[in-house]
Amino acid sequence: MKGVHFLVAFVFLALAASFAFASDPSPLQDFCVAINDTKDGVFVNGKFCKDPKLATAKDFFYSGLDIARNTSNPLGSVVTPANVAQIPGLNTLGISLARVDYAPYGGLNPPHTHPRATEILTVLEGTLYVGFVTSNPDNRLITKVLNPGDVFVFPVGLVHFQFNVGKTKAVAIAALSSQNPGVITIANAVFGSTPPIRSDVLAKAFQVDKNIVDHLQKQFWYDNN
Repeated sequence: MKGVHFLVAFVFLALAASFAFASDPSPLQDFCVAINDTKDGVFVNGKFCKDPKLATAKDFFYSGLDIARNTSNPLGSVVTPANVAQIPGLNTLGISLARVDYAPYGGLNPPHTHPRATEILTVLEGTLYVGFVTSNPDNRLITKVLNPGDVFVFPVGLVHFQFNVGKTKAVAIAALSSQNPGVITIANAVFGSTPPIRSDVLAKAFQVDKNIVDHLQKQFWYDNN
């Protein structure tokens, strides 16, 4: 296990060195609508900055990624983020982390995308079947079974997933190339949007009967993030 910890530390040091020469892609949120009257302004592309003289160690610190999460949910997985929302000092630095816990016998981090980040995943415990799908027109599935110490990259914006194929729990740490990578879980976005996408639109897109779409839209779409 010491060897795995050393490998993880080495990976993150390498990431820190590479990200030092990069910057966060624009935008840093889903959208940023321009306004003329600044009194109505709420969000900026990124976050407002504290006076550097007032910064403290607390602004750059987060504790808790060593704590196992409860995976008793419909997906059997939990994502614990460590991004700019948890660590204010990450603002403008273009990097964040997340811990992912997977239940035994099929814990799933379902197909999703990060619209603003590439992800590099390191397995600490367990065995994961992971993969991503390339963009149109090929839509090629690229997969790999990972064991402790293995590392896999999910390119920015591509649909990807992780599935626990082992008999024990699994744990992974993900590093992402954005302070706010964003997450779009495919099933939730398509069938659980508010308000719902018209069922006739989805029936035609998926080439299925409208009743199947109606059934899917009535389901509770769990969010593990």
